[in-house]
Amino acid sequence: MGASSAAASPDEGTNEMFDPCEVTVDICAVRRVYDRLLTIDQVEAALVNAIIYLTPNMELDLEYLDVYETNPDYLNIFIIVLENSNLHSPEYLEVALPQFCKAMSKLPVTALARLSKLWSMYGLQHTRRMMETFQQLITFTVISNEYDSENLINDDETVVTATQCLKVAFYASLQGGIVDVEHNDEDEEDTELDEITLHELLGEEQLYKKGPRVDPLEKELGVRSIDSIKPLIPFEDFINESVNEVVEMDKDFTFFKVNAETKFSFQSCPFILNVITKSQGLYYDNRIRMYSERRLTALYSMVQGQQPNPYLKLKVRRDHIIDDALVRLEMISMENPSDLKKQLFVEFEGEQGVDEGGVSKEFFQLVLEEIFNPDIGMFTYDDETKLFWFNSSSLENEAQYTLVGLVLGLAIYNNCILDVHFPMVVYRKLMGKKGTFLDLSDSHPVLYQSLKELLEFTGNVEEDMMLTFQISHKDLFGSPVLYDLKEQGDQIPVTKENRQKLDFEALEKTTEDFWETIHSFGEEQKRLFLQFTTGTDRAPVGGLGKLKMIIAKNGSDTDRLPTSHTCFNALLLPEYSSKEKLRERLLKAITYAKGFGML
Repeated sequence: MGASSAAASPDEGTNEMFDPCEVTVDICAVRRVYDRLLTIDQVEAALVNAIIYLTPNMELDLEYLDVYETNPDYLNIFIIVLENSNLHSPEYLEVALPQFCKAMSKLPVTALARLSKLWSMYGLQHTRRMMETFQQLITFTVISNEYDSENLINDDETVVTATQCLKVAFYASLQGGIVDVEHNDEDEEDTELDEITLHELLGEEQLYKKGPRVDPLEKELGVRSIDSIKPLIPFEDFINESVNEVVEMDKDFTFFKVNAETKFSFQSCPFILNVITKSQGLYYDNRIRMYSERRLTALYSMVQGQQPNPYLKLKVRRDHIIDDALVRLEMISMENPSDLKKQLFVEFEGEQGVDEGGVSKEFFQLVLEEIFNPDIGMFTYDDETKLFWFNSSSLENEAQYTLVGLVLGLAIYNNCILDVHFPMVVYRKLMGKKGTFLDLSDSHPVLYQSLKELLEFTGNVEEDMMLTFQISHKDLFGSPVLYDLKEQGDQIPVTKENRQKLDFEALEKTTEDFWETIHSFGEEQKRLFLQFTTGTDRAPVGGLGKLKMIIAKNGSDTDRLPTSHTCFNALLLPEYSSKEKLRERLLKAITYAKGFGML
């Protein structure tokens, strides 16, 4: 089972060859040897004893001699041992596998990354076996011990190291599936210097270090959980319920936030935690932030000589709950957004009662029932996927959706778990990912399948499908609305050659002149333009940078005025022959055609 100069294909029936610098052991030969050895009586016991005697020396080599740094082929020992398909059997679970996991956890991150990449190339069966091996050890260890506040599971070396090994399999599952490591939104700087300084003064800087902690293995591999469209193994298979039953999240949270250098936290391996356990961690995080905000409020009030207002109080009427809530929250978000970090207290007008959590939960439930009511028209519901989606024909503007998002965020922040189901692309967007064609697979599965079949179709696209560059959907009243994806798109047949195009170059040329014209407008003219395109002359919450505007080319040169769809923030702009004509037509549209050009 020594090292060879070439690496052979690991899976049966495949011919893929691996780069020798990635792995210098013949995997197929290793597997053939194991198959022969495991048929011989008493060999299993010999293999168990071999691991027991081998692993302490491996641990010393890695911890004190940095042997991997001088000899990367040292990783072959781990590769060979892990090819034993019986590692999860009882003979290994008590001593051999725990010792091996302890040694494996000492591998440098570069070695763990190589191992993870290797497993991802070996396919589903191999990666699942690795996952099940470590899960078996974790479960066996947990049910064999008793844990309490004095004997935490976080201090169980076998569980900790097996969880760290499970992480290698988790990232192998991500890499082996469908991933999108591109299409990331640019990070926005939000330093909040004054707040950070105050937290430091209050001794809380360790709880509020900027940005989420980046896992070293994730950084080395360059792939994150949020990059995964479809992992090789479903995420839920990595959850270990036995761990979730005994982990004490209040202490685990402290380890994660304050003692990360010296204490292990299961929140550093969140794939192993279920939703309920994660929500407990989120609860502690939010409560600490609320408490901190109360201290800051008290400090400001003392300095300024004002009465402290430590809570976010909402007083609403039951029969006007949406209007009251959204108007009040919009004012707070514009005037003093830090108040949103305070603990929420809700009061229904004309009703007695102190909000100890129950009133807030009722408030959120009533608000959600109204917001997500299909008759309101802000969201649609798909009976097949059981998911909500944004109604493209809604009469509400983007500011209203921003406020809805604010309500949802407040609910989560105040520990109200909501029964609202969106497709994964919504959560990926919240994490800074841009939507791609692949995201349609769960948000709009029928559309995704149709487009996928179009892209993969090998016949004559034009003659067999008879499609054009025009799409349609239904408006709020059920009437069809047509959109050309290209100029005169209804007259352009989709062919095998052009099925992946849109006419972006022509649009770019049109919009260059357009924005030059807008910048030349005075303040009042800019307000009129905003009213014309969005239905309001006010900037949305967060400023104009939050406004998403659609500019669509609407035919060639003409004397027609520009038109707009205010519900989409969409401007339909003919391709005027000159900038002067564009300016004249646009000014006339926004000044004299108010109410007529808007659709």
